Amino acid sequence: MELAELTALLTPEGLRLVDDLGAIDGTDDVAATVSRLRAAGLSPDLVAAAVGQARLRSRARAKFGAFADRMLFTRAGLEQATRLEVGARHAGRFRDAGVARVADLGCGIGGDALAFAGIGLDVVAVDADEVTAALAAYNLAPFGEQAQVRHARAEEVDLAGVDAVWLDPARRTAGHTETTRVGAGDWSPPLDWVWDLAARVPAGVKLGPAFDRTLIPEDAEAQWISVDGSTVELVVWTGKLARPGIRRSALVIRGGSAAELTAAGDADDAPVRELGAYLHEPEGAVIRARLIGEVARSLDAGMIDAKIAYLTSDAPAAGSSDGTASPFVQSFRVREQLPNDPKALGKALRERGIGTLEIKKRGVDVAPASLRTKLKLRGPEQATLFVTRVGDRRVTLLADRV
Repeated sequence: MELAELTALLTPEGLRLVDDLGAIDGTDDVAATVSRLRAAGLSPDLVAAAVGQARLRSRARAKFGAFADRMLFTRAGLEQATRLEVGARHAGRFRDAGVARVADLGCGIGGDALAFAGIGLDVVAVDADEVTAALAAYNLAPFGEQAQVRHARAEEVDLAGVDAVWLDPARRTAGHTETTRVGAGDWSPPLDWVWDLAARVPAGVKLGPAFDRTLIPEDAEAQWISVDGSTVELVVWTGKLARPGIRRSALVIRGGSAAELTAAGDADDAPVRELGAYLHEPEGAVIRARLIGEVARSLDAGMIDAKIAYLTSDAPAAGSSDGTASPFVQSFRVREQLPNDPKALGKALRERGIGTLEIKKRGVDVAPASLRTKLKLRGPEQATLFVTRVGDRRVTLLADRV
């Protein structure tokens, strides 16, 4: 979104138009809507802005639920925004630590600030991009003076009266649509500045889940987060926001329920053992936090290979007191080992009537989409196929989700 589009959008006419458009999902819908609005005499800037917002609102519901229908976005801002259910948990940590006023430095479209203000915290939301700051101001307007938005660089903000900071440094080139990743030295604000501030002021620092672990301060808590099977972020907590004795944590959220695994440091891996009746795939947050060993020991399981993040056991996973499956793994009952050769493998699967196949792979050079095409599947049954490595052997395992 360019400034001219924003100016056209932030008018009573523009905002009513976005609300009236509702959901626009497909390319055909976009083309038809643009043609209709232009024929009605609306300006190109207003049409582009309103239709763009309608599309973004449709996509934003996955992160913001019903709130998305009253928010404004840029494409890049939506992609980089924290999911509301995750932001709410971050906000709860600030509140529980006694924080009353937080500075959100690099607020983007205001997703995290929305969560902070939503539980009663005072927020100073800051973004270096003028358009993005304006959208954040619109999204946070219902909170009035409780949520102040400033167009400024993080390094320029006076933090007097602020109890803690939330930092989401821009890790991509500037822009509202297509952006590319940049090195830590070119982040905005730069990583060195972020760590210096986090050493002086209690902070939560949002980073990508693949962030270089060697750069995490030793006295900070590093928390990796998975949501519905995707590892979405790493948050480094400092000062009173870091929990005593915890340096590694994995927060796993599925279907609105959350479970967390914590430790004083990286866990030793479990020993390698022979393939058992069950295969367990640890959640991405558990793998990133290097807490696979903790999960393995809780399941009485072992590694299938020292370098492969799959666990195996003779019994199903029972990771809680009520006997339900562990929230930290996805578990599968192994049926049998099948041939590695695609032609022989396809024949075996068709003989078993398997037409729907989930393909998982680790430690091998396999493209699941290409393999599925070669298998020429047909039949009413469904299953999961694991293609992985045990020692120097490639193995193909047919399994069923537990």
